[in-house]
Amino acid sequence: MKRIEAINDFVIKFANVNGSGSASANELFAKAVMRMGVPVSPRNIFPSNIQGMPTWYEARVCEKGYHGRRGGVDMMVAMNPQTWDADIAEIETGGYLFYDSTRPMPPSKFRDDVHTMGVPLTEISNNAYTDPRQRQLFKNIIYVGALSVLLDVDAEVFEKLFAEQFKGKERLIEANIKALHLGRDYVKTHLQAPLGIRVQRADNVGDQIFTDGNSAAGLGLVYGGATVAAWYPITPSTSIPEAFQKYCEKFRIDPATGQHRFAIVQAEDELASIGMVVGAGWNGARAFTATSGPGVSLMTEFIGLAYFAEIPVTIINVQRGGPSTGMPTRTQQADLLSCAYASHGDTKHVLLFPQDPHECFTHSAAALELAERLQTPIFVMTDLDIGMNQRLCKPFVWDDAKEYDRGKVMTAEELEAGKPFGRYKDVDGDGIPWRTLPGTHPSKGAFFTRGTSRNPQAMYSEAGADYIYNMERLLHKFKTAETMVPQPVFRKAAEPTKLGIIYYGSTTPAMREALDVLEANGDHVDAMRLCAFPFPDSVREFIATHDKVFVAEQNRDGQMRTMLINELEVNPAKLVRVLHYDGTPITARFIIKNIHDSVQKETV
Repeated sequence: MKRIEAINDFVIKFANVNGSGSASANELFAKAVMRMGVPVSPRNIFPSNIQGMPTWYEARVCEKGYHGRRGGVDMMVAMNPQTWDADIAEIETGGYLFYDSTRPMPPSKFRDDVHTMGVPLTEISNNAYTDPRQRQLFKNIIYVGALSVLLDVDAEVFEKLFAEQFKGKERLIEANIKALHLGRDYVKTHLQAPLGIRVQRADNVGDQIFTDGNSAAGLGLVYGGATVAAWYPITPSTSIPEAFQKYCEKFRIDPATGQHRFAIVQAEDELASIGMVVGAGWNGARAFTATSGPGVSLMTEFIGLAYFAEIPVTIINVQRGGPSTGMPTRTQQADLLSCAYASHGDTKHVLLFPQDPHECFTHSAAALELAERLQTPIFVMTDLDIGMNQRLCKPFVWDDAKEYDRGKVMTAEELEAGKPFGRYKDVDGDGIPWRTLPGTHPSKGAFFTRGTSRNPQAMYSEAGADYIYNMERLLHKFKTAETMVPQPVFRKAAEPTKLGIIYYGSTTPAMREALDVLEANGDHVDAMRLCAFPFPDSVREFIATHDKVFVAEQNRDGQMRTMLINELEVNPAKLVRVLHYDGTPITARFIIKNIHDSVQKETV
């Protein structure tokens, strides 16, 4: 029987039980591979309910640096009897199965086209430890030790990681090293190693950092000048305000007085949290909330108020599977329409689409700036795949001399000098009016903030002409936003082509690999990554210059495609759906098959 042969290019998946302590052991494995200089892209797939349910950890080892899901599994570490059959079915022909062989299993439970390696993990752990919890926890380290020999990962890499993790706790260091070598020694004595898939030292990680999007967003919000956060816990966004608090305690405490220069409120619900953020933005603070789809649904009335009253607000939406409660611990890109047009009446909101943790950092900081410059809500549309999974990315750039652009804020000096002020009047031709902050001047520059219709001086008015003036000005402001938001990123095919593809956000890592493979196979496709909504004119031009444009996204209804048709008035027949929405991140293989099949169909 042939076996998969690959150095620094394979997918390994761990099938575990939630609450077993396996997550830290699996992460240890991924970090050790990175310390060998080989890029790794792990994804944690976990249940939304109780301890004892199935959980998986998939790690893509790829020296070329592809961070997206490839599709398929080369090695399965099957530690959960509940999911055994489904887990075994995922293994590629010629791949590898690693399992706990303490209890015999019937031959019918195995596949003839897969190489099987059994290690009596429970037996080894029970013989070495007496405490039940230790037996469970160290069994995880034992299987990591066994895998380190099978996949040819150096033991000293793990030992250094233990020393760093448990610095000052020598007993824990020694205990983990002991468990590691229990697994290593068993494999050396009883199994042939290394396997056909293995890790070889390289130097392809470089200066990249290993972090998750939520932590990156939390730090980006500090860097971008946020001083107020109001939020209500919801998966998968909760770790953003937690990260924000951690970084505020490092960067936002006066060293001389110990005074906090930030305010963080866990509100009683999502409606209260967005209300607090709107109030803080009106008062001149840079403020944000973090939520997911169900939270946005509850926030829409206040979002409409902020849009119409023109109050800066930043909303980080870590998207998950919907609708309703949906799949809280699965990923999707299904909140585009609900956010782009949030609230009743005619509304349009700016959306930013980060592709990785680095852009979660930069886009979160940029959102705070855009919110003030445009005086409007700004959404950062990340998702569970980016937000909760650790990823290699470019290091963040921090400039202590960074200055914030507060936009059109009229000062007391300008008011005193007689500069005319009309809160909702467009005097510069860009649709953005001037505002004043509360208390700017004792007698000038005051206005009534209202969610009802008004004239340019903020006085209540139901006159049709005043309403139309205001609504047209808001639309013009949205047009101005096209020049302020991050612009699309283009990738031109190696040969001229009439085929194009549009994608955005967390679809990007898989798309990068898919485009490389398609090009190698002779399927040439021009590509454009959308970074924001509103769409600049370059998006319309891209669609116009191609006969067929695929739109790849992770939702059922093709929401980005709908927005492109609605906003750009393009021919719907030109835009071909590539939709993946089972809750797992899209794979390169899925994209390749969809495009290749479509191209072949056209040429037949």
